[in-house]
Amino acid sequence: MEKIKMHTPDLAEENYKKLAELFPNAVTEAKDEEGNTVRAIDADVLRQEISATVVEGDQERYQFTWPDKRKSIVLANAPIAKTLRLEKEKSVGRDGTPGGTDSENIYIEGDNLDALKLLQETYLGKVKMIYIDPPYNTGNDFIYEDDFSQRAADYIDNSGQTDEEGNRLVQNSESNGRFHTDWLNMLYPRLSLARDLLSDDGVIFISIDDNEQENLKKICDEIFGSQNFVAQLIWERAFAPKNDAKYISNSHDYIIMYAKKIDNFKIGRLPRTDEANARYSNPDNDPRGVWQSDNLTVKTYSPSGDYPITTPSGRVVEPPAGRCWSLSKKAFLERLQDNRIWFGADGNGVPRIKRFLSELKFDGMAPTSILFYKDVGHSQEGSQELIRIMDAGVFDGPKPIRLIKRLITLANLDTDSLVLDFFSGSATTAQALMEENKEKNTKHHFILVQVPEDANKRKETKFETICDIGEERIRRAGNKIKEETGADIDYGFRCFKVDSTNMEDVFQRPADLAQDQLSLFDSNIKQDRTPEDLLIQVMLDLGVLLSSRIEEIGIKGKRVFSVSDGYLLACFDEDVDEDVVTEIAQKKPYYAVFRDSSMADDSVAANFEQIFATYSPQTVRKVL
Repeated sequence: MEKIKMHTPDLAEENYKKLAELFPNAVTEAKDEEGNTVRAIDADVLRQEISATVVEGDQERYQFTWPDKRKSIVLANAPIAKTLRLEKEKSVGRDGTPGGTDSENIYIEGDNLDALKLLQETYLGKVKMIYIDPPYNTGNDFIYEDDFSQRAADYIDNSGQTDEEGNRLVQNSESNGRFHTDWLNMLYPRLSLARDLLSDDGVIFISIDDNEQENLKKICDEIFGSQNFVAQLIWERAFAPKNDAKYISNSHDYIIMYAKKIDNFKIGRLPRTDEANARYSNPDNDPRGVWQSDNLTVKTYSPSGDYPITTPSGRVVEPPAGRCWSLSKKAFLERLQDNRIWFGADGNGVPRIKRFLSELKFDGMAPTSILFYKDVGHSQEGSQELIRIMDAGVFDGPKPIRLIKRLITLANLDTDSLVLDFFSGSATTAQALMEENKEKNTKHHFILVQVPEDANKRKETKFETICDIGEERIRRAGNKIKEETGADIDYGFRCFKVDSTNMEDVFQRPADLAQDQLSLFDSNIKQDRTPEDLLIQVMLDLGVLLSSRIEEIGIKGKRVFSVSDGYLLACFDEDVDEDVVTEIAQKKPYYAVFRDSSMADDSVAANFEQIFATYSPQTVRKVL
C-alpha cells in the first residue's frame, strides 16, 4: 500500500520533472551553499538543446519586474499542508438539506491562494471560464498580505486585520512605498495557479480600473502569454457624469480577457438584434432574401484587382486612388452574372457586393470591446439587484448580473461547463450562472472562493463575514428562481472552509522530532478531525471531484464511505479485520483507502495485499 502525501502538489518539483523528461541529458548534480549534493539543471546543455540565447545575470533584457517578484513565483509553486473541511450546516442540497438533491456547485471559505493550491490536483484543466473582481488597489481595498513581502517588525506597524483562519489582511494605503509591489505580489501567484486550472479552450476575465490596469496587463502577458490576449473590454459602469470631478468624470472600468490557448478558444457571439436585422432589405426582390451591400475595394493593392468596371448606366468606374477591387476581374464577372453586384437603384453607383442575411457565416453578431450600460448594466444596477434579493444594502460595489451574463456569453460555455470565481464577494457570479442555466436550459456549475473578511469593515450589516453574504445570496437567488419558474436547475452548493491539515506534525515532519517526542502522539490524525474530514482530504489528494456523491455503507459493523458509486471506498475505523477487507475488495473500487493503524492485527496487515490481489488486483490501495 502507498502512503497518501496529504499535502498539495509541489509544482516546482513537477516543473523540474517535466524539464528532466524533455532534456534528460541536462539533469545533473551540484553542491549547494551548505555543501549538500542537490539536483540541478546544466544551463550549458539546455542552451545547446534549445539553440537559443539564454539571458543571465545583469545582461539587459525586456522584462517587467518588481521587488520580491521571484519570491511570489516561488510562493505559487510551493506546496502547503492544508485541507478543506466540509461545512454541512452551510451547504444547500445533498449535504445541507434532508433529502436534498445533488449539486455540482462548490463554495470555499478561506484564502484563495490556499484554495487554488488545494484545487490543483482535482480541477487541473477542468475550468472553462474564470471571472475575478480583485481589489483595485485604490488605497481603500483590503488585500492579502503574503508572508514574503515585509519583515516581521514591519507587520506590527500595519493597521491590518486577520480573518478567523489567521490570514492577515492589510489596508494598502497610497502612502505605502510598496503600494504597487504589495498588490502585484498578492495577485501574481494566484493568477499563475489559476492558469493551470483553465481548460485548453478556457478563458479568464479580470475586472480592474485605471490604478493597476497597466500592471495587470503586463503580468497577464507573462503568465498567460501575450499571444493569448483576447481583448481589454471597456465597461461603462456609470450612467451619469460626476460634476464634482477634479478633472475628468471617470465613467468606465476595464475587463482584461485572456485565453488559455488562443488557437483553441472560440469566442461566443451575441444574439442578433432587430436593429441589426433592420439594416438588411431587398430592394431588387432577390429570391435569396434580404441583403446588405458592402464595399468592393481593399487597401492592399493587387494588379489583378485593378481594372475598370462599366455600370449598367454606361459610366466607367475605376478603383479609388491607392486601392483596388477586392475581386479579380473573373471573380467579379461571376458574381455579376449571379446578381451579387449592386450599382444602386439607378444603376449608376459605384459597384458594391451583396451580403445576404441567410448566408452569414456565423451565428450571432461579433461582440465589441465597449460594454455599454444599456446592454450590460451599470454599478448602481448591481447594487439595486443585491438590495432587492437581500432586503438591504450589505455590500459595496457588486457587479450587475447582466455584465457577468455577457462574459458568460463571450466565454462560449458548453452545456455543462465549470466557472471559477476566487474573489467572489457577494456571489454575483453564482446568481448570474443560475439564471443562465434557467434561461438556456444549461447545466453550468461554479466554484466560488472568498476570504471570510469582516463584513462590517466596509458596510454596517447583520452578516458577520463576506462569506455569509455570498452564501445567503446564493440560497435566496436559488429559491427565487425556483419559486418563479419551477425550473429544474442546480440551486445547491457544497460549502468548505480552508483549514490546517488533518495530520499531526509527526506525519508532516518526523525528522524534526526527537525520539521521546514521538510517544506523545497516539495517532497521526489530529484529535478534532472526523472521518469526513479525512475523506475530503483523500479526495483532494486523489483528484476526486469535491462535488462527487458521498454515501455511507456498513460493512461488518464498520463505517465505509463510498464516493462516486464505489469509485473510491474509504474506511477509517479501527480494528478492521480480513472479512471487511475482503468485502471491500470484492466491490472492486478504483481506489481503496484505509488508515495506517486500521488493521486489527499483524495477520490482517500481512494478508491485505493478497486479498486485493485475489479479488481486485487493479484497485489502487492507499493508506494515511
